[in-house]
Amino acid sequence: MQQIVLASNNKGKVAEFTNMFAELNLPIEVIPQGQLNIEDAIEDGLSFVENAIIKARHAAKISGKPALADDSGLCVPVLGGAPGIYSARYAGKHGNDAANNQKLLDDLKPFRGTAIQGMFVCVLAYVEHADDPLPQIFQGIWQGEILEASCGENGFGYDPLFWLPELGKSSAQLSKQEKNSISHRGQALQQFRQSLATKTVK
Repeated sequence: MQQIVLASNNKGKVAEFTNMFAELNLPIEVIPQGQLNIEDAIEDGLSFVENAIIKARHAAKISGKPALADDSGLCVPVLGGAPGIYSARYAGKHGNDAANNQKLLDDLKPFRGTAIQGMFVCVLAYVEHADDPLPQIFQGIWQGEILEASCGENGFGYDPLFWLPELGKSSAQLSKQEKNSISHRGQALQQFRQSLATKTVK
């Protein structure tokens, strides 16, 4: 069974990926980089793609194994795409979900009156080794609207503010299985699975 390092120390992401990989029944063993004492890479790219590749190369270099990295976030068009690549540290401190959600609500106050569109974006980058000249990129986009107040207890990050009109629920009201089947991360991971099935990933 092939081993792949998951280049993330985000507990929410690691848990979500662990569940999704189990559901997909892939012939690989996914090792979160924290188990190998690999610290987070410095994300100094200007796009989800750049940051995903940076994280994948970082984990592959230290571990000596193939690596899969996720860079994801929430993009709100009326805010010029913000929080975007800065989603996890939108309010200043990395990983403070409550503060990030509150800043988003505050920034959106001038635009209230009509539905505010938003989209979750996920980019997965897979590298065979640190100097892989052809990283494989898989992208998922999940469309929704931004609520005026939190709704739901599941998920993490901006899930309580992400409304899905077609389901009449927020992302934080979905079960893990429901979310994984339609989310931005689920979409990207399905593409990764398909690449395995077609022998794209060796």
